[in-house]
Amino acid sequence: MSSRAPRRLWPAGYGRIILPEVDSTMAEAARIVRTLDRPTWILAHEQSAARGRRGRAWDSPKGNFAATLISRPQATAHEAAKRSFLAANALFESLAFFVSRERLSLKWPNDVLLDDCKVAGILLESAGGGHFVDWLAIGIGVNLRKAPPPEPGAAFTPISLIDAGADLVLPEDFLTVLASNMATQEGKWDTFGFPRIREDWLRHAARLGEEIVARTGKETVRGLFDTVDQDGNLILITARGPRSIPAADVYFPAP
Repeated sequence: MSSRAPRRLWPAGYGRIILPEVDSTMAEAARIVRTLDRPTWILAHEQSAARGRRGRAWDSPKGNFAATLISRPQATAHEAAKRSFLAANALFESLAFFVSRERLSLKWPNDVLLDDCKVAGILLESAGGGHFVDWLAIGIGVNLRKAPPPEPGAAFTPISLIDAGADLVLPEDFLTVLASNMATQEGKWDTFGFPRIREDWLRHAARLGEEIVARTGKETVRGLFDTVDQDGNLILITARGPRSIPAADVYFPAP
């Protein structure tokens, strides 16, 4: 199999750093952000200490995609957090370049599913003590070549593009496609704001209108996935009425 070459050019105004190995692209982004003069993508072919949400380890085999976009948006922490939906839209469109988009869906808050298995994840981190964040890092991992072993109790089985029958995709090629789509989503955000990003995200949301389970760490909430509100919160219709959930792990109950 050979890599399918991207049909996109690198977007203007974005930097790019390619590393053979690093502890994590998120950590590297935090270390070098003060030296950068533009939003910059950091791609690593290998990570020795990759991590996901809530400090969980992220298995990143060589040949998979691991990159972070580091920027300094003029945004509050609340507004910066909503950019996870922007990143999810860009990631969905990028994966749809290599597999049928009908096989893809977006799982709240920050995963992409392929055939109802996890193919990609997003992690946001920011820093700053003033009104606006000092910087925002958007980390993205994609199983291009190999899916990591499933974790005990994991909600979704990992899958790779190769597992799904796609051609081999090189990380640098995927980065070009993703960076282009991210720039497009940034343009939508600048022109239309979060409502348009939210609308696009909901169009591809997994299990919208169906029963799902949200585990917050303090409780488990079961209900119909009604929508995502203008603050990015998950809205479930439960037996006790609508519930707004700002953060949780989402599971799909067995039929």
